[in-house]
Amino acid sequence: MKIVTIANQKGGCGKTTTAINLVSALSGNGKKTLLIDLDPQAHATLGLNRDDQNSMYNVISRLSPRKLSIKDIIQKVEKNFDIVPSNVLVGTLEQELADEIGREMKLVEVLEVIDGEYDYVIIDCPPSLGFLTVNALRASSEVIIPVETSRFSVQGVDHLMDIVNLIRDRLDHSVAAKVLVTMFDSRLRHSFSMLEKIKTKFSVMLFDTIIHVNVKLKESAVMGKSVFNYDKYCRGAKDYFSLAKEMISSETGKKEASQAVEFSQRMKEAIASGMENLVSTTFSLYAPEAQSVYVAGSFNEWSLNEACRMKKETGRWALQVPLAPGAYEYQFIVDGRWQPDPGNDRRIANGFGDMNSLVEVGANG
Repeated sequence: MKIVTIANQKGGCGKTTTAINLVSALSGNGKKTLLIDLDPQAHATLGLNRDDQNSMYNVISRLSPRKLSIKDIIQKVEKNFDIVPSNVLVGTLEQELADEIGREMKLVEVLEVIDGEYDYVIIDCPPSLGFLTVNALRASSEVIIPVETSRFSVQGVDHLMDIVNLIRDRLDHSVAAKVLVTMFDSRLRHSFSMLEKIKTKFSVMLFDTIIHVNVKLKESAVMGKSVFNYDKYCRGAKDYFSLAKEMISSETGKKEASQAVEFSQRMKEAIASGMENLVSTTFSLYAPEAQSVYVAGSFNEWSLNEACRMKKETGRWALQVPLAPGAYEYQFIVDGRWQPDPGNDRRIANGFGDMNSLVEVGANG
């Protein structure tokens, strides 16, 4: 059972949106997943129209008149998707347990009851670095830090990493940190400028997936649904589906254990393991006004990283990729927007309401 905390002390960076839709995407991939709303504001609970009468307060507090087990308060949202709701009383736990020894282990003890019953447990934390966040980090093996393309959100990462390091040093518990770029607006030059700074500062911690600005994400929260139940073909759904796939791939070994292994390195390993006769395949797109163009597809698990960044020359972007003979689906990512290859008529539906381009590589190129 993998326990993952989603946290950033800065509010408004897509933390709860990520928690809800990542859990929904993981459950859609057949993973049994539990979302724990540990935020007293209960945004995840409200965003899924769940009953907040009982919460983790009833499980952890010694003063609660309704003492319950975590199993008593779990609510079913959809197939493979359960939630532990929150309410304002959760915020009183910090004061109640202020002088108690081992207070930072409360959530660890609670989760022992359901150990092994879920593939993933995702914890949505409040926008603070207090008792609740520390408990979540101590119970987790990984923390996802949503970062919008702003200076203040990036500073929040530094503060959270101080807590992660403190937990490692004082509680002898290591938590792997991953940074997720959220609310990325490809229409703004500032977004790309901040993205480059984020890549430079957090390169080894960064998810390949980027979550773009998408109004459907906000609309789905208003309707009390995940984006997959509201509009599964929208950009936001596709982004969170890609994030779930990236997490699952990392867990199952489809990606190397070291973070952010580039596509070129994976190709070298493939050659070493016996995949010979790779064919150099050129992907090309004429887009003279574009600021950045990538190519991603089934040949690199739809990863978006520096190895698949195309190079521009006289208005045309191109990249040579060594591929084994076979058929591959792909798309171009032009200034953050995904699109099929306009120069290739061979296409196939991808389940998101649009089309992937199809290329077939023969033994002779």
